[in-house]
Amino acid sequence: MAQIKKLSELKVGETGNIKSISSQAGLLKKRLLDMGCVSGTAIVIKKLAPLGDPIEIAIKNYNLTIRKNEADCIEVEAQ
Repeated sequence: MAQIKKLSELKVGETGNIKSISSQAGLLKKRLLDMGCVSGTAIVIKKLAPLGDPIEIAIKNYNLTIRKNEADCIEVEAQ
C-alpha cells in the first residue's frame, strides 16, 4: 500500500505521485503548478545536496531543483 509523505522525506531513487500542494505555500503553489507539479504527476528523486538542501526531482520531461522547505509543502503518494 502506498504511503502519503512529504516530498522532502523521500530518498534518492524513490518515486511517487503528487497528491497535493499545501495552501500555506502561497505564491510558491502557483509557481509549482505552472511548472507542472499538479496532482497525479509522477516524480522521481534524482539528487540530494550533501546537507539535504536543495533537492533535484525529475518531473515530466525535465529536472527541477527545489529547496527542502518548498518540498515540505508537497505531499506525494510514495511507491
